Amino acid sequence: MSSAAAISGRHALVTGGGSGVGRAIALALAGAGIDVTICGRRVEPLAEVAAQNKRIFAIAADVTDEASMASLYEDAEAARGPLDVVVANAGMSGSASAQRTSLADWQRTLDVNLTGVFLTVKPALAGMAARKTGRIIFIASTAGLKGYPYVAAYVAAKHGVVGLMRALAVETAKSGVTVNAVCPGFVETEMLEGAVRRIVETTGRSAEQARTSLAETNPQGRFIQPEEIAAAVLYLCNDAAGSITGQTISISGGETW
Repeated sequence: MSSAAAISGRHALVTGGGSGVGRAIALALAGAGIDVTICGRRVEPLAEVAAQNKRIFAIAADVTDEASMASLYEDAEAARGPLDVVVANAGMSGSASAQRTSLADWQRTLDVNLTGVFLTVKPALAGMAARKTGRIIFIASTAGLKGYPYVAAYVAAKHGVVGLMRALAVETAKSGVTVNAVCPGFVETEMLEGAVRRIVETTGRSAEQARTSLAETNPQGRFIQPEEIAAAVLYLCNDAAGSITGQTISISGGETW
C-alpha cells in the first residue's frame, strides 16, 4: 500500500491555508486523499485555494480568538468528521530592534505565533487522545532554534512553539498521538517578500541585494520552497512516522539542526 493510500480519507486542519506554506500543505494533503479544512481571516485567498481541489473546505477564523477556533472546530467536524491531523501554520512577522519594539507589537507577535498555535491545537487534544491516534504538526521556524537580530518577538514566539511542542509530545506519548515541529529557514513566500521590503526601506539596499543576503543564511545559498515543507508534513502524517514525536525537523539547507 502506498503512503498516500494509507492516509487517504483522514481529515486535516491547516491554519493560514490561504497562501504560502499553508496553501502548499493543504494542496499536498488533499492530493494524498485527505479532506482538508483550511482557515484564515481573509475569505478570498481561502476560496481560491479551495477551488483547486474539491477535498479542501474553507472556513474564515481567527487563531487568536478562542471562540472563533471553537466555532471552527464545530463546523469542520460537523461537515467532515473528527480531525485526525492539525497543522498549526498561521503566523506573522515584523522587524525592529528589541529596544524599538513596542509592547503592542510584542503582544501581537506572540498572540498570532504562540497563543494562536495553542488555541489551534487545544480543541483537538481530548478527541485525539480518546481515539488513540492523531498528528499535530507545528510550522515553526529556524527562529525557534537560534537567534536572529531585529526579530526578537518572533524569535521568542517560535522558541515558545518549540517548547509547547515538546511538552505536548511528552503528554501525548502513550496515546498514539504524535507532536512535531517543522522548522524552515527563509521560505519563498509572501512573508519573505515582506522581509525584503523592510530591508530595502531601512537600509537602502536593492531588493536583489536584500534577497541575496537572506538566501546566504542557507548554506545551500537558496530559499526553501513551500512544497518542501509540505512534503515533510505529508510524511509526518503517515503511519510510518508513528515513532517520530517531540522532534524539530529543520528544513534549512544545513543552517540549523
